[in-house]
Amino acid sequence: MNVINYQKELDKTIVSLQKEGRVPKLLLHSCCAPCSSYVLEYLSEYFEITVFYYNPNIYPESEYTKRILEHPVSFLAGNYEKDRFYRMAEGLEDVKEGGARCFKCYALRLRETAQMAKKAGYDYFTTTLSISPMKNAAKLNEIGLAAQKEFGVKYLQSDFKKKNGYKRSIELSKEYGLYRQDYCGCEFSQRSSTQ
Repeated sequence: MNVINYQKELDKTIVSLQKEGRVPKLLLHSCCAPCSSYVLEYLSEYFEITVFYYNPNIYPESEYTKRILEHPVSFLAGNYEKDRFYRMAEGLEDVKEGGARCFKCYALRLRETAQMAKKAGYDYFTTTLSISPMKNAAKLNEIGLAAQKEFGVKYLQSDFKKKNGYKRSIELSKEYGLYRQDYCGCEFSQRSSTQ
């Protein structure tokens, strides 16, 4: 099986952009400010970034609001479509965290990001989700590349937990007093975090 190093893929893209002297527009899907912190610090030198907060999975709505208010950058908020998330998760409510329900949730959010990137004329889209040690970077990149084909906008391959990205996000969260949640976001992950 051929294992892809997504950090090396990202490095290649950055080197190529630097050689071209381009600073492309990037729509960055964000789940929360802590995960965005390191990614913004890292990529802002190479891209003109707009954060896209689309997370219909966040439960309860007060948690959604806490996370949305933490973004002090160029920012777009998607609709809070919790019913869309619950329809997507139907039949998968008891699936263990990190399984099929999560993969479908990744696809829901990445497809929405790709669609918004195409509509608004961005050069690239990606997500902060790969910064989490709990998230499957290979699956995220697979889904992102499929959305690239579907919508015709380049997906920026990444694994932001590499190069101590996760560690740096914790440091930045402390430095800026960012709210750090103790579960992924959905009702099902909240339940499993309290068990």
